Parts: sequence; structure tokens; C-alpha cells
Amino acid sequence: MTGWLPVAPCTPDGCARHTGAVRAPLPAALLLLSGCALVLLGVACAPLAGLLGAGPRHHLTRRWARAVPRAFGLRVTVRRHAPDLLPEGGELVVANHISWLDIPLVASVRPGRMVAKREIRHWPLVGPLAALGGTLFIDRDRLRALPVAVRAIATALRSGSRVVVFPEGSTWCGRGGGGAFRPAVFQAAIDAGAPVRPVRITYRSGAHGTAAHHSAAHGVAGHCPGPGAGAAAFVGSDPLTASLWRVVRAAGLTAHVDVLAPIPTDGGDGRRALARRARAAVLGPEETSPSGQTAVASDRANRPAASVHH
Repeated sequence: MTGWLPVAPCTPDGCARHTGAVRAPLPAALLLLSGCALVLLGVACAPLAGLLGAGPRHHLTRRWARAVPRAFGLRVTVRRHAPDLLPEGGELVVANHISWLDIPLVASVRPGRMVAKREIRHWPLVGPLAALGGTLFIDRDRLRALPVAVRAIATALRSGSRVVVFPEGSTWCGRGGGGAFRPAVFQAAIDAGAPVRPVRITYRSGAHGTAAHHSAAHGVAGHCPGPGAGAAAFVGSDPLTASLWRVVRAAGLTAHVDVLAPIPTDGGDGRRALARRARAAVLGPEETSPSGQTAVASDRANRPAASVHH
């Protein structure tokens, strides 16, 4: 196991459980059918979308990505903490990783080329859709392949592409405050001179109003988040079918997406410092406790933001 392929402490039994209000089986099944149908529609239309220019393709991707979580029964709220101005060159978008839902959520606000493990290329439906969307597939099992992956990401950024990555390297439900942001992808941003755009994803259960990053935001390590994160969490060996059913059964599940201010890469920060700055923006800074364990402190300032409800 390498540092490029971390393992989260989150497990399906410990984290992926919903304890809030639930939908009846029939409405949940209808949501499941509608959500899967919309995903299949995206797969069918992907070849045609690939023929469009970047602007129309991104617009179409955003509309589809906004519709997918709603089809599965989620309400989505987006807050933009900075003007949504496109950079002259590329942009590296980094977000925390909790669920498969994170992918359409990020695509709904900052569509771009995803970075994914190479195994996804061979998954049914998802693999072909990801390939058509320009996904950069990387070999996470071999550390020697890391420089090649960094160069590929830097090349995409130099070409003006927006590249989306989940630098925790695995899904985390919030237990222990989330994972460290792996610095390799930030080297690609530095090499390309591209800004880093942090995106924070949070899930809440309507009945309890509990945030997925609740334990992280309060510096409490080792505790699983509340019912909102439990419903959305897709961790460890959790089967996708079980996760899909848990999501559609969770009543009042809301996803909150915060698009944060970009971090410039021309300030002299190395990749590790840049990774820490991005993580602090998304999850809060890492702190070392007297016991030697890593905890997470809150840096949630009351900054003005525009709210958009999908």
C-alpha cells in the first residue's frame, strides 16, 4: 500500500447507516428507477455531447449533473464564496470525498476532466461514460506511475482544461476528520501555473440537520458523522446497490456544495504547503494533539456567500 493509495478508517457497518426519517419502499423504488434512468440517459447521450464545443458541453454536463442527485431524492444547495470567473488557463478543482454522489455534485458546479483510478475504465456503464467525458485514468497501485500521472494532469491544465480530483484518495465519511490531501496533484497545478479551486461537500439529514463534516468541524476525531453523512457515505467494501438504496430511502437528505475562493499557485508554496492550504479550506487545518493523533480544527468563518438552490 502506498501513500498514493490511502485507506480510510470508515467502514460500512460503522459509518454507512441512516438513522433519520425514511421513505416508504415504493416511493424509494421509484426514485431509484428515475435516478438510474437518468444516468443511463447520460451514457447514451455522451457520444453526442463529445461532438459539442467546450462551452455547450459544459452547460449540458451541468444540467445533467444537477438533475442526477435530484432524481435520487436529494435537495442540493450551492454557495459560491467567490466570483465564478473562468481562469485564462486551466483550473485544478479539489474536493473532499464522501460518496459517489460527489461526482455529479462537483460536475454541477465545476465540470471538468475527472481523475480516477484505472479500474473504473472497465466498469460497466460508468467506465465508458467516464472515458467519453475525458477522465484521466491513473494507476494508483504503482508508485512509479505517479510522475506519469502528474505530467498528464499538468498537460491537461496547460491546455486550458479544468481537472477535478479528490485528493483524499479514498472516500471518508468524516470519521477522524477526513484524510490528508495527497500533494502529488498539487505539483501538477504548480507545474502548469494553474489555480486550485477548493470545493466543500456536506450532507445533512433534514430531520436532524446534522452535517457530514460535523465531527471534523468541531475538532472531534474518531467519531462518525450524523445521519446525513451515514445515508450518503459510500465507504470501504460497501456495495453500490446498498448505497443506492440507502440514499433513496433517506428522507430529507440535502447536499450542500460550497465553491470556495481559488488558491493561486504563484505564491511560492510547495506542493505540500499547497495541499495543506486546500485541505484547510475544505475540511479545516490538521492539528497534532498531545497524544500524537491528528485532529481537525474548524476555520468556518462567517463569510458572505450567494446561495443557489437546485
